[in-house]
Amino acid sequence: MAEDVNTTTENMIPEEDEKQSVDAVNEGVDLENREPETDDHEKEEKKSKMKVKKEVKVLQEKIDELETNLAELNDKYLRLFSEFDNYRKRTLKERIELTKTASEELIVELLPVMDDFERALKSMETVVENKNTTDGVKLIYNKFVNILSKKGLEAMKTTGNEFDTDFHEAITNIPAPSEEMKGKIVDEIEKGYLLSGKVIRFAKVVVGQ
Repeated sequence: MAEDVNTTTENMIPEEDEKQSVDAVNEGVDLENREPETDDHEKEEKKSKMKVKKEVKVLQEKIDELETNLAELNDKYLRLFSEFDNYRKRTLKERIELTKTASEELIVELLPVMDDFERALKSMETVVENKNTTDGVKLIYNKFVNILSKKGLEAMKTTGNEFDTDFHEAITNIPAPSEEMKGKIVDEIEKGYLLSGKVIRFAKVVVGQ
């Protein structure tokens, strides 16, 4: 009986050892299987991060490109707006000047008529005895002057002023009647006129020296 017990015991020990060995082997197999799973997860995570970085980089490059294009378009718009504004101002100025001087040619041709009116009035003051006739001519002359004045015509004031080649044309020089009149206009031969500030006829004058 003792031999049977021992035999049974001896037979059981290898079975337990064999079981432990099998468990150890299975555990080792599980560990080996787990490590590759962890590596695959990390690789996928890295790939995902790399993909996100690439997408962010592409989007940033696109944003930079759009910002550059926007800056160029804004610059072109500002230049175009500035050129248009300058053109508008220049055109408006030319239009105003044209309006002011549109009748210049006609008014220049009417100036001799103005001179005739003034000479006629002077002669009538000494020759014509009928005051009503003189007053009628003065009335017509004043209406004529008022119409031209509304168009921008202005007679120059010359006698007693300094001689200025921008406005006056010296016909002759005479000795000045006084020290104060040297270099100044002593007499006016023909009136000068301005049209909206522009000289349309120089005044013909006599200058003291």
